[in-house]
Amino acid sequence: MRRSSGCMLRKITLGILLIVFSLSVPLFGACQPVKGKVPQVVRDQFLLQGDRVRAETWVEDLEVPWSLVFVPDGRALVTERPGRIRLIKDGRLMKDPYAVLAVRHEGEGGLMGLALHPRFPQRPYLYVMHTYQEKGAPYNRVVRLKDNGNRGTFDKVIIDRIPAGRFHNGGRIAFGPDGLLYITAGETFEARLAQDLGTLAGKILRITDEGAIPTSNPFKQSPVYSFGHRNPQGLAWHPETRDLFESEHGPSGEFLLFANDEINWITKGGNYGWPVVVGAGGIKPYIDPLVVWKETTPPSGMTFYHGSRLSHLDGDLFVATLRSEALIRIRLEKSNGSYKVNAIERWFAKGYQSGTYGRLRDVVQGPDGALYFLTNNRDGRGRPREGDDKIYRIIPQ
Repeated sequence: MRRSSGCMLRKITLGILLIVFSLSVPLFGACQPVKGKVPQVVRDQFLLQGDRVRAETWVEDLEVPWSLVFVPDGRALVTERPGRIRLIKDGRLMKDPYAVLAVRHEGEGGLMGLALHPRFPQRPYLYVMHTYQEKGAPYNRVVRLKDNGNRGTFDKVIIDRIPAGRFHNGGRIAFGPDGLLYITAGETFEARLAQDLGTLAGKILRITDEGAIPTSNPFKQSPVYSFGHRNPQGLAWHPETRDLFESEHGPSGEFLLFANDEINWITKGGNYGWPVVVGAGGIKPYIDPLVVWKETTPPSGMTFYHGSRLSHLDGDLFVATLRSEALIRIRLEKSNGSYKVNAIERWFAKGYQSGTYGRLRDVVQGPDGALYFLTNNRDGRGRPREGDDKIYRIIPQ
């Protein structure tokens, strides 16, 4: 009888929690999202060793590294989310930080994206996105530093007061082939903001290197380039078509939905659906993703490989993933004005949450033709290994 009463009590408690959760749903939006399909016809393949490659430790003992850039003179710079930019010379991590910024390091906020001016070193500037606090409220901004060799010094604020929160800050910044700066901004766990063109939350933004709004932007006097994004985390341009691609985290409990992580082909002024639709809903005017994962695969930084050192990877998209602990390789083909996904491979993983190196935050191509990826096992959600966090280097087997 006591066992039965205990079971009933648990059921009542669960019922109350579900009612409370359902009452909170309007905070995310007025309606339940349309649940779309998986657009790709291929299934993910697991390649524990990758494809004719090996990974070696390049740098270790970092604290939640977020973004890595290579400087033309051989240096490299990497952000650590607590607020430091670290300098790497000749494959060695320098003890003294390149720069320290006052950031609000809470949850997913802190020091995030990093980008070099496209005309570096003629324009010796480094751009960085970070969370800060003003009168008790959190915001994100992009600032510019001047490179002075072993140190970077503050130059100016490029864009300010981007909405921030404990979660869903976006944070990736990158210069496109057009010489303009692109910025991913999350919807700070307020889903409705992604569809509101009056706010910068849940958007991809585009501005000049000085922070001005380009006249070619789709919305008048606005830095918004595309909208309807939940938590956009990665930006990459195809090396031949110059098309922009983006990675995005799907829901983690909103509307009682999970997963539906995405890879999108971004077009100017496009609406990518959140929170009206998740997955490929086929509903106009919302643009369907190219890839949707129904298994939790929060994708972060990404890059297209373009080079001869790993020639069998040329033109493929590589995506660092967090909870799924895999470096994902996506083979794409453009035909008749659209992209087809020909293969998806999960490298260094034997299951959907069991990777060799743990949580991965970013992947970039180095000047030596190798791929470099960053772990995030010290971000509070991972299982730190000895020497974490690390940067690994992928070279031919």
